[in-house]
Amino acid sequence: QVQLVESGGGLVQPGGSLTLSCAASGIIFRFDTMGWYRQAPGKQRESVAVVVSSGTTTYADSVKGRFTISRDHAKNTVTLQMNSLKPEDTAVYFCYGWRGRNYWGQGTQVTVSS
Repeated sequence: QVQLVESGGGLVQPGGSLTLSCAASGIIFRFDTMGWYRQAPGKQRESVAVVVSSGTTTYADSVKGRFTISRDHAKNTVTLQMNSLKPEDTAVYFCYGWRGRNYWGQGTQVTVSS
């Protein structure tokens, strides 16, 4: 019954920006860790950005300086601001939460193309 629901995906030109948002429902606990993963066709799912309960963030090298993750710990929401998007950022982006186990959103498609 716990759900993570993403929004904000879409089509954007290279160099453009998108903001992804994720909200949790059906839970009373707060996630210890939340973040974003992505999976491109034919590739493994990879971590993009995560934030732990202390607020410490970790970014994949490929997105450092371009993406920013933010979290409202009390509300169990997490946002990914994506700037200077590149075609290689094209993927399905999944919201992630950890509270004794992994929780995953359904994914939202981000396509970067001219």
